[in-house]
Amino acid sequence: MAIIEIKIPSPGESITHVELSRWLVEEGAFVQKDTEIAELESEKATLMLMAEESGKISLKATEGESIEVGAVACTIDTSVQPEESVAPAADDKTSLEQPPASGQSSEKADTTQTASQDGKKISVPSVEESTATGISTAKTAIEPSESQTDYDKIKITPLAKKVMIENGLSVEDVINGLRRLKREDVETVLGAASDRIGANGLKRPVTRESKSERMSSLRRKLSERLVSVKNETAMLTTFNEVDMKPIMDLRKKYQTQFMEKHGIKLGIMSFFLKACSVALREFPNVNAMLDGENMITYDYADISVAVSTPKGLMVPVIRNVESLGLAEIERALEELAAKARSGKISIPEMSGGTFTVTNGGIFGSMMSTPLINPPQSAILGMHNIQERPVAIDGQVVIRPMMYVALSYDHRVIDGKESVGFLVRVKQLLEKPTDILFGGSSGEKALLGV
Repeated sequence: MAIIEIKIPSPGESITHVELSRWLVEEGAFVQKDTEIAELESEKATLMLMAEESGKISLKATEGESIEVGAVACTIDTSVQPEESVAPAADDKTSLEQPPASGQSSEKADTTQTASQDGKKISVPSVEESTATGISTAKTAIEPSESQTDYDKIKITPLAKKVMIENGLSVEDVINGLRRLKREDVETVLGAASDRIGANGLKRPVTRESKSERMSSLRRKLSERLVSVKNETAMLTTFNEVDMKPIMDLRKKYQTQFMEKHGIKLGIMSFFLKACSVALREFPNVNAMLDGENMITYDYADISVAVSTPKGLMVPVIRNVESLGLAEIERALEELAAKARSGKISIPEMSGGTFTVTNGGIFGSMMSTPLINPPQSAILGMHNIQERPVAIDGQVVIRPMMYVALSYDHRVIDGKESVGFLVRVKQLLEKPTDILFGGSSGEKALLGV
């Protein structure tokens, strides 16, 4: 018997424990090499525990348990082989019985299908078709077969399988032309079912239930950091407003060329990050942080960008923004945000920022006082764009305006510097061609068109 130990990997420096959020496989299940077997949470990120070899798994830790890095989470018996496949009878095939029409028998319709998944039979309980749920009656059996149908080619991740079983979904409910089902695919179907409920004018039953759940490790750490900001810094916030018409005109003017050249949309965030990188060079204390009795200033702009994820707020870092063009910033934003939302971002990708930008405007926020991201000394808050009447050259005109806020640590940054920094960002954004890009030729160079 060859048994190997699967140990908790290190998520990064200074992290000694992680929380086992949930197992993605059952005790005694056969697992394939390099499949996800558990979801782990550290103070800073979520990571997956992988099976290093194929075999029968034995769980050594429980969900919700705090486990030391390097400790054994489970063992895998590599001498165990998957169950031998049994060839189905000639008339045994994947079938889908439609729900009985009006006037026909009222028997429950069952859906039975077969698909290969890790050599293990998985049964999904049948669920009655209901107008209120919009999910068809289905019973799925996923088992190996020598005579494969289209469904035998489907690969279902453990997370997707778990969500399907919990919600009584069959493969046919979520297949929609896919050949590998992920958790997001299953949750999309569940969301569509909820939409159908609203479209039919039906309401869910009213309940007065409540539940108590332990906060995730990431949420607990975030809570501690937010409280420490209020208690350990001399935080103030200064406000200003930006006329967004010049930026919006530039985007309208170059969007088509930008897309054709770079294959990515020209957004608003890249303009703000670029403007901040310029202003940070002119106001170095805004790009500084305390280290005991010393103050460290940086001659580069590694800007953290706040991203809302299902697990909580994450803040990936875009390095050396001062040396990047807008297309490079947009690509970095898209890549890091996708990693953060999928839980695949690493600790190094969220460490070492010197300044932070957060955009509450995407949720409709008009104004806020963002909290500093320690150990940094300042954070810029963006908000929604609203058309408002403003006075320009003695005339009242309608312009797309955005309120901006700079929260800062008064121990490091004086009031004059904070106001000057925010005014400079405003100037750069309101005259991007002349100031930010250094003329029309610089504008095209930075846009890469």
